[in-house]
Amino acid sequence: MELDIVKIAGPTVLLLFGSILGVAILGGALSISFEIWRKRRRFAAGEEWRSDRDLLQWLRGMKPAEFESYVATLFSRLGYTAMAVGRSHDGGIDVIAEKDGKKNYIQCKKFITSKVPVGAVRDFYGALADRVANGKGYFITTNKFTLEAEKFAEDKPIELIDGFELVRYIRMAEKDTKKRRSVSNAAPSKCPKCGGNLVERSGKFGKFLGCSNYPKCRYTVKT
Repeated sequence: MELDIVKIAGPTVLLLFGSILGVAILGGALSISFEIWRKRRRFAAGEEWRSDRDLLQWLRGMKPAEFESYVATLFSRLGYTAMAVGRSHDGGIDVIAEKDGKKNYIQCKKFITSKVPVGAVRDFYGALADRVANGKGYFITTNKFTLEAEKFAEDKPIELIDGFELVRYIRMAEKDTKKRRSVSNAAPSKCPKCGGNLVERSGKFGKFLGCSNYPKCRYTVKT
């Protein structure tokens, strides 16, 4: 009788254990997904990270397409008109960023376990030769560049951005966002000339607040 109970209980215990294990794995996956989502929201909202190391580690955990999209968002926050083009472009160009009439080409490669070799930078430069006019190329990685790669780029229109320099760019974007928020909060909501509402507009020299009664009233204030 006891043997029969053991035979019956065995599969039941295994089934129960499997269910518990499955729930644990699912819970862990959901926790990781939530953490990634939370950190993306943190960047989108302009919140600061506790440490550069924490930020860099998170960047290294991104998938290639996510990293490219993140870099495009970063350059947009820095005042560029940026777009991730990824595999739709040849020559390893992942992002195109324009500012002040200059078109810049960006390659995003993480190189988690090794430094970026000179060959990768040389190939990128080859792809830029017929494109770069008054702009330049950016090679962005979450790791570092070899000494040979740095020397190769010295006299060329290429800026090498390693992991620590990338974090510096992100900090710049955070400060710029805070500055814009501060100016926006301090800006008047009513036109001091005619009493009309001030609305945000975009012009040749960037964003500004203009009177809603334009063209009768031409009051503006920079943001």
